Amino acid sequence: MALSALDLFSIGIGPSSSHTVGPMRAARRFAAGLAADGLVPATARVQAQLFGSLGATGHGHGSDRAVLLGLEGEDPETVDTDHAQARVETLRAERALTLAGTHRIPFDPDVDLVMHRRRALPAHPNGMTFEAFDADGKSLRLRTYYSVGGGFVVDEEAVGADRVVADATVLPYPFSTGAELLERCREAGTSIAGVMMANELCWRSEDEVRWELLRIWDVMQQCVENGCTRTDPVLPGGMRVRRRAPELRERLRAQEAEATRDGGHMTDPLWAMEWVNLYALAVNEENASGGRIVTAPTNGAAGIIPAVLHYYNRFVDGDDDKVVEFLLTAAAVGILFKLNASISGAEVGCQGEVGSACSMAAAGLCAVLGGTPEQVENAAEIGIEHNLGLTCDPVGGLVQIPCIERNAIASVKAINAARLSLQGDGSHKVTLDQAIRTMRETGADMKVKYKETSRGGLAVNVIEC
Repeated sequence: MALSALDLFSIGIGPSSSHTVGPMRAARRFAAGLAADGLVPATARVQAQLFGSLGATGHGHGSDRAVLLGLEGEDPETVDTDHAQARVETLRAERALTLAGTHRIPFDPDVDLVMHRRRALPAHPNGMTFEAFDADGKSLRLRTYYSVGGGFVVDEEAVGADRVVADATVLPYPFSTGAELLERCREAGTSIAGVMMANELCWRSEDEVRWELLRIWDVMQQCVENGCTRTDPVLPGGMRVRRRAPELRERLRAQEAEATRDGGHMTDPLWAMEWVNLYALAVNEENASGGRIVTAPTNGAAGIIPAVLHYYNRFVDGDDDKVVEFLLTAAAVGILFKLNASISGAEVGCQGEVGSACSMAAAGLCAVLGGTPEQVENAAEIGIEHNLGLTCDPVGGLVQIPCIERNAIASVKAINAARLSLQGDGSHKVTLDQAIRTMRETGADMKVKYKETSRGGLAVNVIEC
């Protein structure tokens, strides 16, 4: 299976890649399939059913809204995030939608969109079915899809529900383990980013790869700006969680201006960490608001890579070449997680989301700070090793508590992992492959209530007010 860096980094909508982006893509794929086969005009009714984690926390993650928009043909990358909620409210009020953007049919969300809180499909916790009926009630088409993390969607024909893309492209430097990745670097005499770029050229020109990655970086930067300029004092969802990023940025700017007046400078040795916290909070508050997000590699962990890259850009170097190197390196590590374990909180807990993102960010930062491939692999291993066992227990089924702060903490952890690895020569006892395997096994052993069902952990010990 061949994977691109742009499979790991995609532009979507909050608050969840697996619960919002995935269902929207699945619904859109179902509607597009009906359209391609000429079945849309004959369709009189559509029923969608969400199972497992999608059913348990789908309302808080916007899965129901995503399905409605997807059936109308909307794509997560281009849907109007500012007006999506109002549009869904209109659909609910009218009890009708425009299938594939062309054919108006009745659709009552209370009847035609079923959220199964206690039922799951066999292949993956994030399962869903879509069925189209004609005017006589005859089934025209039934399809099953699985949202397997990071916005990836596979259908019922995917073996084990873990196939990402049916891509048999022959890469010049194929790898499926960390050990193989290091061997490819030695063979080619290049960095991890160099190996990734050589592979990317199988799909796009170098200029196109750079343009796409820098576009991803632009969206990450805009996401931070949006998160810092929102005027709503609280996050949506009913828990009234206070929005912190706008006020925090104003405070940091004021403190910085005061300290640097008349030629002074900041004396706090950990001043950069204040900004790292801000960047992560801004991204994840924007995610919680249903804004434009880069899955990196998921929405629930979307703040970590942008926060660490912002840290490098502001406090070390702002060169575009380094941004590309950072993202290519991080993507290589993300591919290892996707192939050998999971990036789905519903499958392995938050270690698969925040843990994977921390590992990816640590690798990317280590690379642009001059680390060797061996030091980069060490940084990635440190990043995941110290997130092993992390549960996914969102309070109220919302990607807010503990998710937002967790991104900030993991961002700082990624920076420390990179710096720690740079103090060594890359040799270490626990390999990245062993840590990833451990994450997969730990996820398999983890009780279901700790895997994005909101039936364990903080989700049951914090009173929703």
